[in-house]
Amino acid sequence: MSNAANQRTLFQTWGAVVPQNKAGPSKKMSKKARLDAGRLQAALPRLQLQDLSSAKVWIYPTNYPIRQYQLKMSEAALFQNTLVCLPTGLGKTFIAAVVMYNFYRWYPSGKIVFMAPTKPLVAQQIEACYKVMGIPQAHMAELTGSTAAKQRQEVWKTKRVFFLTPQVMVNDLSRDTCPGQQVKCVVIDEAHKALGNHAYCQVIRQLGSQTKQFRILALSATPGETQRSSVQSVISNLLISHIELRSEESPDIQAHSHQRSVEKMVVPLGETLSAYQIRYLQVLEKFMSRLVQHRVMGHKDLRSLSKYQLIIAREQFRKNAPPHIKGPQQGMLEGDFALCISLYHGYELLMQMGLRSLFFYVQGVMDGSREMSRARNELQRTPTFMDLYQEMEVMFIKSADDPRNTFVYSHPKLEKLEEVVLQHFKKWTETVSTRVMIFSSFRESVQEIAAMLNRHTPLIRVMTFMGQASAGKGIKGFTQREQLEVVQRFRQGGFNTLVSTCVGEEGLDIGEVDLIVCFDAQKNPTRLVQRMGRTGRKRQGRIVVILAEGREERTYNQSQSNKRSVHKSIISNHGGFSMYVDSPRMLPDGVNPTLHMMHITCGQFDPGESSSRRSKGRRSSAEGRSSLIHPHNLGWCLCDRSPQY
Repeated sequence: MSNAANQRTLFQTWGAVVPQNKAGPSKKMSKKARLDAGRLQAALPRLQLQDLSSAKVWIYPTNYPIRQYQLKMSEAALFQNTLVCLPTGLGKTFIAAVVMYNFYRWYPSGKIVFMAPTKPLVAQQIEACYKVMGIPQAHMAELTGSTAAKQRQEVWKTKRVFFLTPQVMVNDLSRDTCPGQQVKCVVIDEAHKALGNHAYCQVIRQLGSQTKQFRILALSATPGETQRSSVQSVISNLLISHIELRSEESPDIQAHSHQRSVEKMVVPLGETLSAYQIRYLQVLEKFMSRLVQHRVMGHKDLRSLSKYQLIIAREQFRKNAPPHIKGPQQGMLEGDFALCISLYHGYELLMQMGLRSLFFYVQGVMDGSREMSRARNELQRTPTFMDLYQEMEVMFIKSADDPRNTFVYSHPKLEKLEEVVLQHFKKWTETVSTRVMIFSSFRESVQEIAAMLNRHTPLIRVMTFMGQASAGKGIKGFTQREQLEVVQRFRQGGFNTLVSTCVGEEGLDIGEVDLIVCFDAQKNPTRLVQRMGRTGRKRQGRIVVILAEGREERTYNQSQSNKRSVHKSIISNHGGFSMYVDSPRMLPDGVNPTLHMMHITCGQFDPGESSSRRSKGRRSSAEGRSSLIHPHNLGWCLCDRSPQY
């Protein structure tokens, strides 16, 4: 029989109802066959399989090039609760779409759920999944918290495939709006977030209290944080029974990813920044010495001390304060701990980001926007600090209004960054258009980098990209609609350089980027892996990590060592992790679907079709917002002062 005939026969069976013989299984069948048929028939109501014939095959699309690792991962995820760890840009969403489509076929009355941590990611993934497998948009819904609960209840009744944030899912399960017993497949994007009491964990717990018959597919660029314990937490919280992990070095990955070179550039602090470091440490010494004198902190080299060590020492002090410390004295030391922790945050900013980021942070303390009145009073009585603060104020505020003043490089890393980006554009623009993405963890640093590079227009056309959260008088974040607009304009070539906080690391399809520059090091290797995944998708990519000499360099080296250790332990027989053993069988005994490859034809995606949000009163995508994020408006706003992640 021809392949076309095979497909016609297959399509004709989909949606057909299994014939019901009122007399039960035929007497002409063998005893074993009659028992098998009876068992399968009895299982249909429990499993909501209205069409047994559809479960005889699982469909894999040929409308995209076939990659063996994607095929293998898709098959594994159909039959076990699976954690898929795959570097960014290598098709995690594709695997999710295949798995969702097959459960959509197998369970005509079941619900399929795709969860992503943010609304922009949700909006992106619904379109991406549609373009892979073509599930009818009339059957899909995008649910958000802005949709009225009563309206969401109606959507849960009428739709079959849902894209939403975990917070919405938690709320709807709590209200019995979501029919938990009908959920058959749950896809969890950015699954490494499933730690502690994260909304992902709450969803799985609540679903598990209503039904055991649902499949879980967890997706992540990395399996967890730097410790084995965090990987185990993800496995336990998401009921994972199987892990499919591929790293950059995996042979079956290398055939589908272009080479990515990673360069580590270590920059000395230089004389100027080293002088400011010494002056700032003198301020720290004053307040740290009181903690040491009262024996609630051991005397340590201030350069090697960390904010985390201070937090641990404070917790110990609260649990077991020395007997000689009483009443008011205890309150004073609590205040000293709080002040030192804040000052050490400023110290990290100084060493990693530079003097400008430090200034805008401490300015939030001094102008009252951070509501730290005790810290402000203490610092105002500290001449060493006030001299330093007033000097920075002249440098970054009073001189900012004078256009004759040149740009102040507040950290030597900025000059190295500028050099790397300029060299890249001068090399590439002679032959082909190119794009660059720069990551920095703090909003003030993002603004500073953008202001520096904006001086090189039109060779470098800069746009910033930040998350939603705003605190006090801090730099205003981008709404999720604005985030999507920035991504779209970057992909379309409206500008060629995107300077981003960590919001640009996860999930959102930024498009092809030739150069990634990381302006800071993170203890968590997950973030670097996600940053790296932004390049090397269609042609060779380059990643440059710019590090300050000393602690930042050591942090980077340690995170890379931890990442290799975690990957090695997983690859070696799941590394002794405790896996979930009760991963449910989602098809009746005796039904073992075989692979059927076929071309899937997808129509044109309509962004408004699947959205359950009200369209009334919406503005157009560009209306009223271009002034907020236009690259020409990257000048320093004097009210934008507090650094945020």
